Amino acid sequence: MVRGRKLRHIGKWFKRTLQSDANQQPAGSSHASSLQEPLSSLLDDNMEVLHQLYANCDDVIFRSFSIGGQIKAAVIYIDGLTDTVSLDRFVFEPLMQADGAEWADLQSLMRHKLPVSKVTELDSYSAVIDQISNGAPLLLVDGSPRAMALGMARWEMRSIEEPTAESVIRGPREGFIESIGVNATLLRRKLKSPQLKMHSIKIGRYSQTQVMIAYVDGLADPTLIKEVKARLQRIQIDGVLESGYIEEMIQDNPYSPFPQLLATERPDTVASGLLEGRAAILVDGTPFVLIAPITLYSMFQSAEDYYQRFIIGTAIRWLRYVFILVSLLMPSAYIAILTFHQEMIPTALLLSIAQSREEIPFPALIEALIMEVSFEALREAGVRLPKQVGAAVSIVGALVIGQAATSAGLVSAPMVMVVAITGIASFTIPRYAAGTALRILRFPVMFLAGTLGLLGIMLGIITILVHLCTLRSFGVPYLSPMAPLKLRDLKDVLLRAPWWSLQARPHLTGEYNPHRQSYGNKPDPGKGTE
Repeated sequence: MVRGRKLRHIGKWFKRTLQSDANQQPAGSSHASSLQEPLSSLLDDNMEVLHQLYANCDDVIFRSFSIGGQIKAAVIYIDGLTDTVSLDRFVFEPLMQADGAEWADLQSLMRHKLPVSKVTELDSYSAVIDQISNGAPLLLVDGSPRAMALGMARWEMRSIEEPTAESVIRGPREGFIESIGVNATLLRRKLKSPQLKMHSIKIGRYSQTQVMIAYVDGLADPTLIKEVKARLQRIQIDGVLESGYIEEMIQDNPYSPFPQLLATERPDTVASGLLEGRAAILVDGTPFVLIAPITLYSMFQSAEDYYQRFIIGTAIRWLRYVFILVSLLMPSAYIAILTFHQEMIPTALLLSIAQSREEIPFPALIEALIMEVSFEALREAGVRLPKQVGAAVSIVGALVIGQAATSAGLVSAPMVMVVAITGIASFTIPRYAAGTALRILRFPVMFLAGTLGLLGIMLGIITILVHLCTLRSFGVPYLSPMAPLKLRDLKDVLLRAPWWSLQARPHLTGEYNPHRQSYGNKPDPGKGTE
């Protein structure tokens, strides 16, 4: 009798603890320790506790029935997260038609009358709540202190398609979706070895978001995996709705504009990172997977660099590096030279620029700021508007505003060209987060150029380099392998060396399994004739 009263009060007590701000437990456990009380063998006691927990939840269905017309049972599930057709066919129908010999105990019931591939036995209220929230219907039988979670979770999800932000000409056309189970499957298709390990935890006091750490055992340094797990387990938050929450919580320097984790929608990019000894963080509810650790050069590399011939990949990579510098420094160089260093401009070009600026009422700095802010606003508007009109508004807006500003005498034609070239250069950066960091840094460098000239630009570059030298991604220097210098790893930074010459993995957290392939893979037609 005392145990029955205790169980009946668990539901009310649990609801009070969730609403209490004083009892702040780690978000990863989400008060699970408060519900480790075992299930009762009486169905009525268990149903009363669950009814209290899910009070005012009209989407939680409690379906009571009897097994073979003799023993009481119940199924609890969330409408919309469970395959009700399979539930009716493979659970209710066989159990209601069972005879006395087949429901003698829970184990015989599972062996003879439940044609369900995945059945998990549960013995605590915390495990029950977790399974119900994930869409698995729960079977409770009177007289048994254990429950069965049936693998019948099913909900609507987006189909697998090519990521729009990371499209390639040559390469796989599949991308992650919002289901962590599907994303893990896509990763398993790339890396079929049992050495691919996936460790799952729950983060979020209310969202209970599933977060999965993926790594290849034997390639990833155990200290790296331990550090990733430790940082995730320290997170205490009400809910995690996107991997950006996790990224901000575990990065080394939260005040840096440069991303310290790589977010990608491509399974091949994640698989490539795992084969280099990195770790991946998958978050349920988002198609963006985080890769750690990374370097600055990881943000400027595209998956397609490795699918084309190495000569083409190297040429495109160098072109990308040039335009990255153009994106950061071109407006500032124009402002500095035009304001302080006119002697650097050829006479004919200087006369042409002077003629175009004859009626401009603003100095070069203000002129550049007007155009840059307008261009950034148009870019952001093009992203936020519907796809049918976004591109048209961006292109037409840029043309109309540029022409109107030039005709009105607010900006000069050379400045329009400088801003346009800068915008095109910024589009060559493969990673949106890295491009955003350079767009932000462009403005303080412009102010330095407008006040100190080329000296100000040099001061800005030195400040950025000093910051990058102090930056870390899970302990890995952000400018590695350039600083500190590792000649072996420069094959995949300054160049895209051919695959047969990339024998070693990148140097991350130590000399942990550094060999990626054997020597002697260079093509040699003579070998095939022997």
